Amino acid sequence: MSIARFSPFELLLLKSRSQVDTATLLLLAWVLVHRQQVSEGQRRRRLAQVTAQFRHGHELGPVMSIAHSQDLQAIQLAAEVVRKECSNERSLSILHQAITVATDDGELSLNNHYILGFLADLLNVTPTTFNTLFHELTGKPLRAAEDPSRDAYWRVHNPEYHARKARDAHAAEQKAKEAEERQRANNEQQQQKRQNKQRQEDDARRNKAKQDQAKQKQDKQEQNKQKERRQRQEHTQQQEHQRWQQEQTRQEEARRQQRERPSSPPDRNTRALAVLGLTPGANRADIRRAYRRMAQLHHPDRFYSGSEHQIALASTRFQRIKSAYDYLMQNT
Repeated sequence: MSIARFSPFELLLLKSRSQVDTATLLLLAWVLVHRQQVSEGQRRRRLAQVTAQFRHGHELGPVMSIAHSQDLQAIQLAAEVVRKECSNERSLSILHQAITVATDDGELSLNNHYILGFLADLLNVTPTTFNTLFHELTGKPLRAAEDPSRDAYWRVHNPEYHARKARDAHAAEQKAKEAEERQRANNEQQQQKRQNKQRQEDDARRNKAKQDQAKQKQDKQEQNKQKERRQRQEHTQQQEHQRWQQEQTRQEEARRQQRERPSSPPDRNTRALAVLGLTPGANRADIRRAYRRMAQLHHPDRFYSGSEHQIALASTRFQRIKSAYDYLMQNT
């Protein structure tokens, strides 16, 4: 279990023969440290004179140190002890002593003006009684305390501070104006940037629209070209198919006429030559040229875009041409 730590003033109270005297001693020391143009030795001697009859039983040095440190917790504790233990007569005596040590030189500092008011409230002394007591001890009435928050106070007590404050206010005003001008210029610059960016975006959209239109036009032209190529290819295929049909019709007519003739039917060599469009007596070079020509015209790959029936007919034709060529090259 940790041991409680006491503050310096609490230790003084614990060691004091009279806690009320120790608490009063601290309050009077608090008044003395706010005396203006008074040395530390004078403060201690004056405190010793005022409290010569006190029964605290300890040195004044620690009390003065606590008063100088402005230990508000210690002052609050002293005020609570005094409020609790003092009678009306003792309260008036303490306030009498406080007024005495605060006005030895005839001047009441601003801090002590507020401290005396605090002590009067603490000791339940009415404002009328407090003002009467102050007038009796000092020979002049207690005036209202000056307000340091007002400009008039610093005009009297610190003209240099007032002038510096005015200069600072002027500099702050100039700085605010400059900041406002910079902000306005920055806003105009930002607006100009936004306008330029908007123009660039508009130009980019227009250029993209033009590019899209040009691409659509180009695509349409390419589609038309492809359509024209397909149409030409289909027309060429139709023409070749018609020629092939005419050739088949002619060959069929020739075969029919041959069958109707009383002569003997042609042999296989003659039929193979007829498939390639040749007559008997053709040599091997004629056969090769005829085969290449017929293969180019009737190869199935030329009819890849046609119907399945057209592709099947082309395959059959090409197979007959290939068989005729192979037979003739082997037997010629």
